[in-house]
Amino acid sequence: MLPDVLKHLQALVSYDTRNPPREIGTDGIFDYLRSQLSGFNVEVIDHGAGAVSLLAVRGTPRRLFNVHLDTVPSSEAWSADPHALRVTEDRAIGLGSCDIKGAAAGLLAAAAVTTGDAAFLFSTDEEANDARCIAGFLGTGHGFQEAIVAEPTMCEAVLAHRGISSVQMRFRGVAGHASGANAMQASALHQAIRWGGKALDYVEAQSHQRFGGLTGLRFNIGRVEGGIKANMIASSANLRFGFRPLPSQSIDGLHEIFGALIDPNVIESYEETFNGPSLPAGDVAAAEDRRLEARDLADALNLPIGNAVDFWTEASLFSAAGLTSIVYGPGDIAQAHTADEWVALEQLERYAQSVARIMGSNA
Repeated sequence: MLPDVLKHLQALVSYDTRNPPREIGTDGIFDYLRSQLSGFNVEVIDHGAGAVSLLAVRGTPRRLFNVHLDTVPSSEAWSADPHALRVTEDRAIGLGSCDIKGAAAGLLAAAAVTTGDAAFLFSTDEEANDARCIAGFLGTGHGFQEAIVAEPTMCEAVLAHRGISSVQMRFRGVAGHASGANAMQASALHQAIRWGGKALDYVEAQSHQRFGGLTGLRFNIGRVEGGIKANMIASSANLRFGFRPLPSQSIDGLHEIFGALIDPNVIESYEETFNGPSLPAGDVAAAEDRRLEARDLADALNLPIGNAVDFWTEASLFSAAGLTSIVYGPGDIAQAHTADEWVALEQLERYAQSVARIMGSNA
């Protein structure tokens, strides 16, 4: 099946679906998908701001394959045109080839050689931190019971991953001359740094937490800004941070902890800018039950089960909506978002063969 997969991948990579700038419409790559999905009922929805979804259904499936078509921006480090697929002896190189247009190409190739029930949901806003496609789909009476979400997992079924939350904090201070005795407490930047120290201490203390092979709480302060110069007390400061909890850790509970690490009077605002649940979604008991259901699904489909992963996927959104959900796709996450991004040809072949088997069996 590899020649057909590469033919589709060459076409899919040629379409510019970088996100940002989120300039994606209902034509282009979606015209190509329509042309390749003979025998499917196809519905395309524009959710605005570059978020477009295509639902293709053949027969009456209970299982949905999901692939996002948007990519991260390319960088100047690429050695050739990122939208021109290059194929070597063992890999296919191109923007989105690994994350995750390779899976989309595999689904198209598998659809062409099978006649069984099948359903695909293609989306274009996974890289945006402003997901609309999946939320829009889940808000309909879709009727699906299972979801297989494509991300680079080396063709292993991933049953668990971390959640994700991003936060912007604003600290207030009192402007003044830095020689003042009150500079230690009046500076908003000092308060932000104090908060950061307490946050790092708290996160380090969570290293004993475990779930499904994952350990500890992932945390990062990504940006701190404020003040004007060294001899002026900063009257304001902004701090952006993110954390990735285990499925057994409550995002809301962690927000309560992070928001109360220092005197609340110095915190002007605390705003969550993005939230994605863990996989499986739910409290500790529900998450474990859903993980076991996902394991049973992977076993039934004869998919090898891999380790839990630290990166976030939209499989958690399907899980939160009650679908038994796994992450399964070709490629290595280490190649995602890199210059000269690539996916192994062996992975593309393996993925296409496996999804063709699944579609053909109607298991």
